[in-house]
Amino acid sequence: MDPLSDVLSLLKPKAYVTGALSAGNPWSLLLPAYRGIKCYMVVEGTCWLAVEGVSPVQLHQGDCLLLSHGRPFVIASDLERPPVDARQIVAAVARYQGVLPVTPGKDFLLFGTHFDLEGDAGFLLNALPALVLLTGDQQCASMRWGVQRLLSEMRQPQVGGTLVAQQVAYMLLIDALRLHQEQSEHRSGWFAALAEPRIRTALACMHERPAHAWTLEELAHTVGVSRTAFAQNFKRVVGGTPIAYLTRWRMTLAAHRLREGGQTLGAVALGIGYESQSAFCAAFKRFSGLSPKKFVSDERLAAKAAAF
Repeated sequence: MDPLSDVLSLLKPKAYVTGALSAGNPWSLLLPAYRGIKCYMVVEGTCWLAVEGVSPVQLHQGDCLLLSHGRPFVIASDLERPPVDARQIVAAVARYQGVLPVTPGKDFLLFGTHFDLEGDAGFLLNALPALVLLTGDQQCASMRWGVQRLLSEMRQPQVGGTLVAQQVAYMLLIDALRLHQEQSEHRSGWFAALAEPRIRTALACMHERPAHAWTLEELAHTVGVSRTAFAQNFKRVVGGTPIAYLTRWRMTLAAHRLREGGQTLGAVALGIGYESQSAFCAAFKRFSGLSPKKFVSDERLAAKAAAF
């Protein structure tokens, strides 16, 4: 798999809230802090968006966006208007068929999906800004199709609709991440690395064979450049050395496999390239601050607490 598919397969994004909100002028809505990642599209009308710590932006029909840092935000027809907490509106509306009415009227319609992520979501979320704004009729065409399909499923429920909604929502997230890579002018970071063919190839090699004893020379040879040129370009774009990236990916895989269970500590170590269990334990503690056994214990306690 390619690096983005690898990361998403570990995080297992699940659309646990999918819906829309409608409003008529004037209105202002506060949405609280959240976990995971949110994906929105303006279906009708315009609005203002103010994310904590980010300059306000005006959104127009067809605009799409990703929110990924968990910060509270306000969407409104007028940001000067005091916002109403979204939780109050949800509590006050007894029943609604997928579209939450914020105020009477149909001047504005916003579709959104909130994705829950498993495990260490930092690999993806830290590579994204707090707000990703995606614009352009042609570029967002596939996302508009997905949103219309989801709105249709909400308005006219059919058998299997829940599974259809999950799969289409997942496609929306991937489309949004692809558009972010294509549209943004980022010169460094993980998404910038995916946009550069040689670096993307090197990342794919490390993702495909994490247990292999990759060296700087071998990676440079694989992508067809000199060792020095590859090292300099990789550090400029990714922000670290290829071996540091390999270690981070190995530890991310190890955390996932420890969390999933079913493998011995030795098998996990060998599967990511450590012949010595003690060497793996030392590396994992440097990476996470916890020994593998303490990590598994803490994860089990967290899972039990989440059940209440």
